[in-house]
Amino acid sequence: MILSLIILYVLTLLYLSIADRFRNQTSILAIQGLLLFGIAIARMHSFHPVELGFIVVETLIFKAIVIPAILLYVINRTKINRIHSSSTQFGALVMSIIALVASCTITYYMADNRTDMIFFGVALYALLSGLILIVLRKRIFAHLIGFLVIENGVFMFSMAIGVEFPLLINLAIMLDILVSIVILGMFLQRMDNEIHTDETDALTSIKD
Repeated sequence: MILSLIILYVLTLLYLSIADRFRNQTSILAIQGLLLFGIAIARMHSFHPVELGFIVVETLIFKAIVIPAILLYVINRTKINRIHSSSTQFGALVMSIIALVASCTITYYMADNRTDMIFFGVALYALLSGLILIVLRKRIFAHLIGFLVIENGVFMFSMAIGVEFPLLINLAIMLDILVSIVILGMFLQRMDNEIHTDETDALTSIKD
């Protein structure tokens, strides 16, 4: 079951590279939250109410519901729709596939008995996918999507090394991400009101 969920997670990363609408990317992030919830639950070796409760909050509620809801609110308020990219969909897909192959290759040569290599490879691919989104996309909202994809990769990486982050650290990370999304949402709305775009190229024309 875990392998099936991981394969689906990898497919969502591939789809993100060619998605041309922010609503689609937001939906994929929600799906990733559900998949991470299923993976984390399936990976639990024993039942711990506190750990289970935190997994539900971090993945099912935070990643699958709260963050997508905030992103959809920003999309509706700013009326942003299509993604402006510095490459074609095919080019972005090729780069994503190259990142996947590179992740598998690096994982193969870094094989370690102390690390779950499947989780490590997927986590690395998620990190690279987030970076690709940030580099290829021109809109700030797309950079936020890339940042959230990277954060999901960090979550996978914690499962790869078999070390659970302390509760307070996880809470701090979630709070930091939530505050960042809210602030960036306000920033995007202000940009839309003032210069009617959220493309990073437009920021160079802003004067004091």
